[in-house]
Amino acid sequence: MTDPALADRTYLEPLTPEILAKIIERERFGALLEELQIPMPANGTALSLDEARIVAGRVGYPVLVRPSYVLGGRAMRIVYDAASLEEFAGEAFAASGKHPILIDKFLEDAIEVDVDCLADGETVVVAGIMEHIEEAGIHSGDSACVIPPHSLPSAVLDTIRDYSRRLATALKVIGLMNTQYAVKDGEVFVLEVNPRASRTVPFVSKAIGLPIAKIAAKVMAGAKLRDLGVTREVEVGHYSVKESVFPFNRFPGVDTALGPEMKSTGEVMGIDPDFGLAFAKSQSGAGQPLPVSGTVFISVYDRYKERIVPIARRLLELGFNLCATAGTAAALNAAGVSACRVLKVHEGRPNVVDMLKNREIQMIINTPLGRRGKDDQLAIRREALVRQITTITTIPGAAAAVTGIESLARGGLTVKSLQEYHAGKTF
Repeated sequence: MTDPALADRTYLEPLTPEILAKIIERERFGALLEELQIPMPANGTALSLDEARIVAGRVGYPVLVRPSYVLGGRAMRIVYDAASLEEFAGEAFAASGKHPILIDKFLEDAIEVDVDCLADGETVVVAGIMEHIEEAGIHSGDSACVIPPHSLPSAVLDTIRDYSRRLATALKVIGLMNTQYAVKDGEVFVLEVNPRASRTVPFVSKAIGLPIAKIAAKVMAGAKLRDLGVTREVEVGHYSVKESVFPFNRFPGVDTALGPEMKSTGEVMGIDPDFGLAFAKSQSGAGQPLPVSGTVFISVYDRYKERIVPIARRLLELGFNLCATAGTAAALNAAGVSACRVLKVHEGRPNVVDMLKNREIQMIINTPLGRRGKDDQLAIRREALVRQITTITTIPGAAAAVTGIESLARGGLTVKSLQEYHAGKTF
């Protein structure tokens, strides 16, 4: 899978044996996916800014720019134009050192999915399919996720299972494998494959009631899954929601908006037969309890204004008051959703930050607004952090929160132990 934009390996920079090995490794993976007929986003590698421009032009903006051999999404950025590429590619090259940077087509508004599998060389068993709450582009370590998936159709889930089994078999995995997918317009794309245990293993184990790390260790020591009684995916009668915990309150001035670079330092879990209640429990555990009354402030980027309307309407039907900045308020009112206008920080006083200080707002929905609104949105999110006001920075996260509030409005929370949820399961 030689990059056609850099045909016959005519890279603009010299290829050392170490760099060449990295490029060949990535191309071997691409070749394997082609052989297995599993799609992946268009991509390429670059050793210099000039090469990055060529690859990004071929792949097409927006692109995800990331360094090689880093953890936690360090220096990863979503880039929408050539000017931003110049700014962020430099960070990626610095983080990569002597290794090439990776440039992938970014699938906007896609649903990201994590899958953990067990394999013994003969049998592949899907341990857990985790649908991310936030859209692709938020680091998997920072995104909330749910087992079983709550919105993906069965045909998509069957494709994900099929791809996971094909990959584990082709890679001759013995033990655990984690695969990340993006679902865009019903098509499933592979983002990355890790033939090892992932940070998701403890969550999956608690969600399905099986100690999959223990099972994997036995398999790696020579046991077979069938002899261990693990031959099929576990079906559960409840939802398990993992939510990330962030250290923002320990770092004054930090921006709480999420992105490709991981910021979380822990996670919590909510379980309930009702998805909304499971999500509400996870938010409470993470220190962001969902309000059941009051005022919600909304300010979203232009491309999200249409998508926020049904969410805002549901909040209005639940009895919340809505307030918004000028553009968002105009969009909501034009759609028949009543929202009062509040001033941005630079527009005068009293403004939205004043309302936060006066405890007049109980929840915030504030997506990143681009460079022009950066100072205002930072002031809003920082004040909300100080006042411990629940803040949501993605549209899917807002939709899940409203579902949680609707469930809370129908009745209170109940508590059961993990042992009660998994009664009768043994290993």
